[in-house]
This record gives sequence, structure tokens and C-alpha cells, in this order.
Amino acid sequence: MLLPSQTSWVILAGGQATRMGGHDKGLIKLNNKPLIEHVIERLKPQTSKILINANRNLEQYSHYGTVISDSFAGYPGPLGGIHSGLMNAPTDWVGFVPCDSPLISEDLVERFCQVVTEQTDIIVAHDGEHSQPVFTLYHKRVLPKLTAFLERGDRKIILLYNDCHTEYVDFSDSPQCFVNLNTPDELTQFGALQI
Repeated sequence: MLLPSQTSWVILAGGQATRMGGHDKGLIKLNNKPLIEHVIERLKPQTSKILINANRNLEQYSHYGTVISDSFAGYPGPLGGIHSGLMNAPTDWVGFVPCDSPLISEDLVERFCQVVTEQTDIIVAHDGEHSQPVFTLYHKRVLPKLTAFLERGDRKIILLYNDCHTEYVDFSDSPQCFVNLNTPDELTQFGALQI
């Protein structure tokens, strides 16, 4: 079995956050604390290697750890952050979580590690109904395929999954860990529920 200590994890905070009015989602406050702090609090007990993928407000993010930016211009979405993580992380296995999901499972890293086999290239979380492609674990051997994929202008992640040995990890017992806050209304409602 892959050990959590053999993985690095990247918090994806590099998007444009158009549904949040363009405000940098990771730095928006939930209950007086930036969303990225909520994510780090959940992730830190599970892994010692955390990086942050961001394309703006780099100085603010640097207070939380090592910051890496997309190498592809034009905000190619989560795949740009995944590409950057695979290029920069110190381990062969690199996991990814979004910056706007404050209820990340407290055994997320361990669950991903348990699914890894010698053949595995990519592991994707599944909530029992849908896959959750920004909760994922990649082996660095995927990097050449992902680079070619992005260079072609492809963005449909299912095409990459089909080109790799992709497995799924079952989180159907805790789908709430994938709650993500995309809009000001969602943020307000969630904050009211959590108080």
C-alpha cells in the first residue's frame, strides 16, 4: 500500500472564480477565516507536504506554504493546476483538492492511498452518484500525457482518464466532504449552517 508520507498534496486555488464575482475564492472568508485555512486545517494532519496552486495574490498565499503557478497561460482550469503540481511536487504521487471545500474528509489521504496498485495512473473520488475530478491523486508518469493534452487545447478530463489507468475511490458514506462554495449565496448559507 502507498503510504500517506509518500504523497504530496496541492490545494487548487488558481481559477478565475467567475461565479464568486472574480474574487479569489481561497482568500474569501468563511466564519472570519479564509477558505484556504479551512482546507489546510483538514489536510495538515494527513500529510506533511502541502503546496498551493495560485495564479494571483501569490504573496498572500505564500503565508500558507509553497506556491506554484500554472505554466499554461489563459487559465486552463483545474488541469492547469494539476499539471503544475505534477511538475513541482517532490513525490511521485501527487494529490489535489480544491480551495473551496471546507469539509474535506479527515481520512481522505489514507483512502486514496489504499486504492493505489502498480498499474494505477490516476485515482478520482466518487461520492456514490458522481465522480469528483478535483479530488484526485496522480502518478507523475501521467505528466507527458497531460502536457500533450493541454498543448492540444483539450479540456475534457474524461478523455485523459480514458487514456490512463484510472481508478475510483468510494466516498459514498461521506458525500458532504465534497461540498464546495462557488457563489456568495452558497458561502452565506453554509456559514449560517455552520455557526
